[in-house]
Amino acid sequence: MNEFRIACFAGLLAAFGLARPASAAERPSVVLVITDDQGYGDLAAHGNAMIKTPNLDKLHERSVRLADFHVDPTCAPTRAALLTGRYSARVGVWHTIMGRSILRGDEVTMADVFQRAGYRTGMFGKWHLGDNHPYRPQDRGFDEVLCHGGGGVGQAPDYWGNDYFDDTYFHNGKPEKQAGYCTDVWFNAAIEFIRSTPDRPFFCYLATNAPHAPYLVDPKYSEPYRARGVPSPMAEFYGMISNIDENLARLTRTLADLKRIDNTIFIFMTDNGTAAGAAGGKSPSGGWRGFNAAMRGQKGSQYDGGHRVPCFIHWPAGQLAAGRDVSQLTAHVDLLPTLIELCGLETPASVSFDGTSIARPLRGEPAGWPDRTLFVAVNRLDHPEPWRRTAVLTERWRLIDGKELYDITADPGQAADISARQPEVVARLRSQYESHWRDISRRFDQYVRLVLGAEEENPATISSHDWHAENVPWNHRQIAQMPEWNGVWQIEAAVAGRYRFALMQRPPEARFPLRAVSARLKVGGFDEVQPVAQGAVEAVFEVDLPAGPASMQTWLVEAGGAQRGAFYVRVERLPARRK
Repeated sequence: MNEFRIACFAGLLAAFGLARPASAAERPSVVLVITDDQGYGDLAAHGNAMIKTPNLDKLHERSVRLADFHVDPTCAPTRAALLTGRYSARVGVWHTIMGRSILRGDEVTMADVFQRAGYRTGMFGKWHLGDNHPYRPQDRGFDEVLCHGGGGVGQAPDYWGNDYFDDTYFHNGKPEKQAGYCTDVWFNAAIEFIRSTPDRPFFCYLATNAPHAPYLVDPKYSEPYRARGVPSPMAEFYGMISNIDENLARLTRTLADLKRIDNTIFIFMTDNGTAAGAAGGKSPSGGWRGFNAAMRGQKGSQYDGGHRVPCFIHWPAGQLAAGRDVSQLTAHVDLLPTLIELCGLETPASVSFDGTSIARPLRGEPAGWPDRTLFVAVNRLDHPEPWRRTAVLTERWRLIDGKELYDITADPGQAADISARQPEVVARLRSQYESHWRDISRRFDQYVRLVLGAEEENPATISSHDWHAENVPWNHRQIAQMPEWNGVWQIEAAVAGRYRFALMQRPPEARFPLRAVSARLKVGGFDEVQPVAQGAVEAVFEVDLPAGPASMQTWLVEAGGAQRGAFYVRVERLPARRK
């Protein structure tokens, strides 16, 4: 059945608890900046002697720092957990593609909570939790949105031809041409959002796609690193971070100029371990090998280097002491319950958070803080498997894949497996993981379906990014290579009616002639083949669909027999016929 029911969702919001809210006048605003693929070691304040991040260093100096803060090892799962306060797999997100990066429609987001409290909410940059209604940021509590598609600029759901410079992004769902470099565009939009909200508290979620690959940046940022012996692509990666650092100064200066910086909770964090800031086993030819703060693992790893990241929280009006570390084990799932407490917001009573408020440790009151257990997994599959690339975390221990055990206090580099010497610890942590798996896996058999024919997005364009398949062409470069791959979309017709399906090999704006002589569409009980006219940019089928779920697959076949799925399909529910 449909993952998104308006009535159900309204019920969730109506069921918010009765925690005493602060008055609107005294509530702080919130800015949450999250960068993409920047690791713990990719800033100077953490000991990197090569990178130049003066403004991040200043923020580090003036903030409370979560010194043992963990996220998921890849992007979409981290965002899902961050914005819901619940484990990513629980809310339907355990991959970055394959239809498994879409946040379940019945989840309450951080933006929903702030919006209901009267905040103006804005989202700028990378969303990566669904590109179609009802999963877009504007459907999930954000009043103002400027974002790219998919998990990065140039990925399949993104506007065709985007390359970080002078791109077309989606402004409240509509494509709009922008001028300048992507990171500059996001910060410009966030600054304008803040300036245009003088009389209300705001929640600004600024999620840069940088420094995620492809590593494209003005050479003025990368060349200084090249000159000092940093190899490519690390020099470009560092250059992208330097550009972020420069923009961070503009943002904080705006808050200061508006006299709002003291009563703004300003959070900086990243979404996973470094992608290109540590050489690892790649052995670049001479020069700088990068810095990973002596941690094992990088992006995508179950070791700490894959998921321990920076998190700085700055709020002078909240009496958060500057320059202090919180040593307790914390995670992305803690930030929503923490912000609810700090801002005096109403708690959604129908939601059970996996995280907990860390307001007390932030205020320097750690007494009685429990030795908790957290869970990390890398399950980049259509159907998750238990114990696959997992980490069970406590303040002292790391259990990896249910087998390796590390005392993180004595061995932060996770070099010496002591599982044979601590079998009782292994058994205890394994038991906790098994209980956790039983709890989060209850809905793993349910798809988060692409909803077609809804009034809020009709027509809708879907892409191969969300195929359920072994091979998924998830970016423009792959699609341009025309791989002979295919996959299935799991869809839901919002209402019964006649639907028009236009099969394409590029999105509508590209107007790309099909390389095919025949096309086939299979959706629900419909399965037909038709010829493709030479030069046609789409193959069109009209189908009567009942309301409800269905599987959908397409084929475009060349004269020589080569075939592949349509990488894009534009689906429109047609007006009802007059009787």
